Amino acid sequence: MYRILIVDDERALADIIAQMLKGCGYDTCTAYDADQAYDTLSKGHFDLLILDINLPGMTGFELCKDLRQVSGVPVIFASARTNETDRITSFDIGGDDYIQKPYSMKELLSRVNALIRRAYGGSLEQEKIAFGDVSVDLSAHVVTRGGERVNLASREFDLLKYLCQNKNTVIPKEKLMAEVWGAFSESEASSLTVHIRWLREKLEEDPSHPKYIKTVWRMGYMLEVNE
Repeated sequence: MYRILIVDDERALADIIAQMLKGCGYDTCTAYDADQAYDTLSKGHFDLLILDINLPGMTGFELCKDLRQVSGVPVIFASARTNETDRITSFDIGGDDYIQKPYSMKELLSRVNALIRRAYGGSLEQEKIAFGDVSVDLSAHVVTRGGERVNLASREFDLLKYLCQNKNTVIPKEKLMAEVWGAFSESEASSLTVHIRWLREKLEEDPSHPKYIKTVWRMGYMLEVNE
């Protein structure tokens, strides 16, 4: 289930969007100002943001600029602003789409679905990934090893999911922390090391000499999967 954060000071609108997207299979959360958005983004990973430009105390543009320093999460700007400069600015600072208020829920859903497809693959359904005797069903949140179900804590699964979605790619430690723990998380890097160790103990035949969850010296980690 993809997680979407709606950041808008129009509470009624944000809540309506959240309920609509929930009804379409998304996991949603709302923030009504920039401070709430930063706090929410520091506590967990989101797959997409719907971001208003006019926020109390800070513009959505400023929030997006900060976000782009640590995360590439897709962003849809939603605003009543109509001038061309704002639309251009939204793309220049890293926005992925721009929808003008007022808009229909049907159009917003279409844009969300399209951006999710572009960002995470051709299908809204996540694939199953297998390596060795381990099978990971990303949509059902089920991991098995040798046919037996493996119990993973929520953070462990989120970390494994991100590694699976970026298999055979070296991911810097800082990016893993931002994408799994939260864009503005203050968690220590040691938390990542501990969770990697726990995953290896549960999924690797020899955790001390991992075959799949590899450490790439001075760079980060990689899930090595033979295609």
